[in-house]
Amino acid sequence: MAIIITDECINCGACEPECPNTAIYEGADDWRYKDGTKLTGKVILPDGTEVDSDAAQTPVSDEVYYIVPGKCTECKGFHDEPQCAAVCPVDCCIPDDNHVESEETLLNRQAFLHNE
Repeated sequence: MAIIITDECINCGACEPECPNTAIYEGADDWRYKDGTKLTGKVILPDGTEVDSDAAQTPVSDEVYYIVPGKCTECKGFHDEPQCAAVCPVDCCIPDDNHVESEETLLNRQAFLHNE
């Protein structure tokens, strides 16, 4: 499953540089599929949706840092544990029950995002 940042976030930003997929953004910041990945131009996402990887996407949160579920791999393929949760001083990076995914799905996403 993806990780979510709860509203207990203190906006310290410790998590953002730790994400190997650049799936974490400051509240109200637009995000892009290309950020921190090898995706370029028009791409077909694993769910079949076509997107422009360069196009700005709507922020998931306007208040606190947030994680884009479609870019989160729980650090599978990079680390043994989610790095955002490991560095969070208030333990607000938790599993997202709305995005439950298998390890295989997370590893496939990691390969897709980084063209491996």
